[in-house]
Amino acid sequence: MLFSVKSNLIDVVSREIYPAEVTVSNGKIISIKRVDAISDTYILPGFIDAHVHIESSMLLPSEFARIAVKHGSVGTISDPHEIANVLGIAGVEYMIDNARQVPFHFYFGAPSCVPATSSETAGAVIDSEDIDHLLSREDIVYLAEMMNFPGVIYKDPEVLNKIKIAKKYKKPIDGHAPGLMGESMEAYFRAGITTDHECFTYPEALEKLKFGVKVLIREGSAAKNFDTLIPLLKEYPEQIMFCCDDKHPDDLIESHMNDHVKRALNLGYDLYDVLRASSYNVVKHYQLPVGLLQTGDQADFIEIDDLENFKILKTYIKGQLVAENNRSHIESVPAAVVNNFHCSLKEPSDFKIKSTGSHIRVIEVLDRQLITNEIHAPALTINGYAESDIENDVLKIAVVNRYRDEKPAVAFIKNMGLKSGAIASCVAHDSHNIVVTGTNDEDMCKAVNAIIKAQGGISLATQEEEMVLELPIAGIMTNLNAEEVAAQYIKLDQYAKTLGSTLKAPYMSLSFMALLVIPELKLSDKGLFNGKEFQFTEVFI
Repeated sequence: MLFSVKSNLIDVVSREIYPAEVTVSNGKIISIKRVDAISDTYILPGFIDAHVHIESSMLLPSEFARIAVKHGSVGTISDPHEIANVLGIAGVEYMIDNARQVPFHFYFGAPSCVPATSSETAGAVIDSEDIDHLLSREDIVYLAEMMNFPGVIYKDPEVLNKIKIAKKYKKPIDGHAPGLMGESMEAYFRAGITTDHECFTYPEALEKLKFGVKVLIREGSAAKNFDTLIPLLKEYPEQIMFCCDDKHPDDLIESHMNDHVKRALNLGYDLYDVLRASSYNVVKHYQLPVGLLQTGDQADFIEIDDLENFKILKTYIKGQLVAENNRSHIESVPAAVVNNFHCSLKEPSDFKIKSTGSHIRVIEVLDRQLITNEIHAPALTINGYAESDIENDVLKIAVVNRYRDEKPAVAFIKNMGLKSGAIASCVAHDSHNIVVTGTNDEDMCKAVNAIIKAQGGISLATQEEEMVLELPIAGIMTNLNAEEVAAQYIKLDQYAKTLGSTLKAPYMSLSFMALLVIPELKLSDKGLFNGKEFQFTEVFI
């Protein structure tokens, strides 16, 4: 197909804007001619999310793409370790197969940490031999985030072997080093790791940038680091990329990478620095064939109204018009249901925790952050058992093994805010066991059992009501279209807030309470875990 587009071209390579006629043939740009006529619109390279877990949207890759193109996105650097922790290599292949059915640039990585740690139960293992198999494939373009930073620093042979394999295939290695600074940080990145999307303070990110690390500024549904880190773009524009990491369906319908771009421009940052962070820098770092509006490139570009409103008018991928005026031309693609779910229904007594002291360790949730604090609080003991202290917002939290029948691990959490009922999720990074928090054992059990019956999902339970968004694909995704998923998710989210939660995204925050590789205190299906010391700890002090 041959066609031409006349518009003001924003050239992020030469850093200039000029009126141009761009001619496209068979998906590639065959000529760019400067013209005299000034257009009302602008064309520029499409956006690329530099690090995202598609599964966190609860949508299939094809459905994620259907929505993302409306926001000017043409590609993602996708880490499929969520589904890999459930189904192993078969899960990675499932994502790739579905992604191929739509016109969108999905670039998948080989999940480096399956399971993320040996201190939790996952559904699969991906060892260095599997990593070699994956990285030998052309459709696997990088080694995904190396979350086991202690393994890198202390030279775990299996961890170092995975890094060695990535180097053998000359493929980039993504990092994951929250809070790591000084000698530990240097030892980690000296191993050959080149990026980090986990910086949550300005000094931390600055130290990593000075060391040569590429820092990804993340703004997802739970972790929001944009405001803290965006000032770094001015001094280190070539080392900054934008990413979402995790995006829930309601947020994805509202925006994607266009939100990073608009906010940065509204703050007065250089146009070319901003657009490079959302396209050029990603393409160059991962050596992608995504077009940058140059002659000979694939025709991957967007058209906007102006530089103030930055409204996405059209999105082209490989010369195909995939979205126009907030309407996607990509069709929903159903996929087979695959899963790994093997636990039986629970009883309220399974969530009892015998009191063995006067004070307890408590996970303190920080809104819009993945990190937590360890705080200490008096135990509320009734008839010999520690219970949720609703008045002081110290509630029970439990993680239930979904892969086999085991006794739930139970601890305590602060800042969830519930005054009644319970909420639960099988979207629980990274092993995707069931995580639940609530004000009483009966509602916690009811919320967990709703997920077990559905073989995956997110749920809410009170004495009077029970709600569940079913996620039958690996227990973390659904075949429903994005609008249906978002509507159900919003209903659950709003209900959780009527029960008292003041968190921006209570379900997303809950999903990270089992993520052991993010300090400080988390809970796995095996017990309470200190992420700083990287070892288990006791609930009672």
